[in-house]
Amino acid sequence: MQTEVENIAGYDYDTKEAAISPVTTKELDQLMQTISLDSEDLRYLRLAGEVLENQTESIVNAWRGVISSTPHLAIYFKDANGNTDESYKMMVKERFKQWIMDVCTKPYDQDWLNYQHKIGLWHTNETNAAQTPSHIPLRYIIGFSAVVNDTIKPFLVRNGHSLSVIEKMHKAWCKAVLLHVTLWTRAYCIEGEW
Repeated sequence: MQTEVENIAGYDYDTKEAAISPVTTKELDQLMQTISLDSEDLRYLRLAGEVLENQTESIVNAWRGVISSTPHLAIYFKDANGNTDESYKMMVKERFKQWIMDVCTKPYDQDWLNYQHKIGLWHTNETNAAQTPSHIPLRYIIGFSAVVNDTIKPFLVRNGHSLSVIEKMHKAWCKAVLLHVTLWTRAYCIEGEW
């Protein structure tokens, strides 16, 4: 299974350019326990990665369809004149495709924590050089996770697994997305409030 695409602009997972997460691995373990994301879920996430690997383009296109048809979300790919920033949109698409695989395959360790913090910073636009709005409200990040979870199931069914296995993959995916989004919220919080 291919777990990483080379030469994605801004994708600096496991490099010195990645942000340093203020979240400790102990806090991560506690959060995973809170979400009840366990070793069985991680096994089903890896299986989901095998199923989703050749579908990332279609998945992101489905998510983009929701974004583009929702005016208050579509503005985050547009400049001050209302023109779509196509280069930014393509760059983000490639990172979004890679994120799908990262959700399913990356070990939840310090490098992964650091990259989640960077994604949170991207949403607050602290690290983007795009001409798009400078801040995506946290409510849209949290809210859009419902779309990410609801729309993934049709893609999980495409390899002919039993309904029971598909449900386990979907449950694991939903827990993992909740973990990711929860970690992204750290970039929005003042010290001591997260």
